[in-house]
Amino acid sequence: MIHKGWENRETIKTIRCVHAEAKKFVVDTMLTPGKDYEVKNETDEFYFIMDNSNRIAGFRKEYFSEKNA
Repeated sequence: MIHKGWENRETIKTIRCVHAEAKKFVVDTMLTPGKDYEVKNETDEFYFIMDNSNRIAGFRKEYFSEKNA
């Protein structure tokens, strides 16, 4: 149930969406290329961010690049 508190968690880092072209899933309505997103949690394959619907969602890391501090 840890995922229920992610919206209020401290931001780990900021990432930038580089594309929203998925082969299998529709992500172009939830991600905007060029927009910065705050990472709330991270796994080996996914970033968990507040997407364009203002809800926490997990997206593959291939859609993003890490911003330099």
